[in-house]
Amino acid sequence: MTTLIRILVMTLTTALAAPLAQADDEVIVYSARKEHLIKPLFDAYTQKTGVAIRYITDNEGALLARLKAEGANTPADMLMTVDAGNLWQAANEGVLASTASKVLEANIPEHLRDPENRWFGLSIRARTIVYSTDRVDPGELSTYEALADEKWRGRVCLRTSKKVYNQSLVAMMIARLGEPRTEKVVEGWVKNLATPPFSNDTKLMEAIAAGQCDVGIVNTYYFGRLQKKQPGIKLALFWPNQQDGGVHVNVSGAGITKHAKHPDAATALLEWLSTAEAQEMFAGLNMEYPANPAVEPDPIVAAWGGFKEDTINVSKAGQLQSTAVMLMDRAGYR
Repeated sequence: MTTLIRILVMTLTTALAAPLAQADDEVIVYSARKEHLIKPLFDAYTQKTGVAIRYITDNEGALLARLKAEGANTPADMLMTVDAGNLWQAANEGVLASTASKVLEANIPEHLRDPENRWFGLSIRARTIVYSTDRVDPGELSTYEALADEKWRGRVCLRTSKKVYNQSLVAMMIARLGEPRTEKVVEGWVKNLATPPFSNDTKLMEAIAAGQCDVGIVNTYYFGRLQKKQPGIKLALFWPNQQDGGVHVNVSGAGITKHAKHPDAATALLEWLSTAEAQEMFAGLNMEYPANPAVEPDPIVAAWGGFKEDTINVSKAGQLQSTAVMLMDRAGYR
């Protein structure tokens, strides 16, 4: 009877472990980046190398919780997600490993990667000012801070402070301006709101086009998507802070998991994602900017013009995120 029980236990253990088994020629990715933005890249890599990529897509919170729960038993070799704040949190929670790679260090600028090389930015999303071309002279615009000026009273639209993109923007402003000055700016934004904050950037831009407000702050790829749907929409982008800190940028990126079963294969994939061949696809599929400065953006993106970007390390978006959230709450930014 004891022998029979032992055999049954061994059989059950093997069956439970089977879904986690990996072949030697594959990499498993947990991705908060949507399937249609990653599958073409993974297919191209498999065709090029023969290495199969298996992936799971979910929101960043669920993926991080899953990695922590799985611990050393995780099948994941790589975590891919959006926003430096999310990448910083994953590294801070101990689920990412430091990756030594001369290729990644050469291809990805220092301010777009973790100081300990636990994650690397793979595309840039600028969060900039969008305005009505009917009602705003771009000569009136200058900086993010200036949107707090009284002349913009009743003319500003914002996305909710609950979204990580705005939390990261304010966190990086704290890094550049300090907390007291940033709080005054955010208070000014709130005073100048024409409507309650919107749930997403697209609704914000549609409100500007409809005349509900005149200016707002959005991620550039949302503008690109709307422009594709409505080529004649009377909106344009403005690059703020060109005389000082530069445009706020964030990243979509990835890192190798701490308990990766195939760290070398995962590193090879991550390195390839930083090369020109992959960067054109990675950024172009979502109308973002390549993180590799040697790679030109998609023609639609390039048509928006060049800009000076903020070069404070984007990891500050994570380090100062909780401070930013509390600041926005105090300022009445909901």
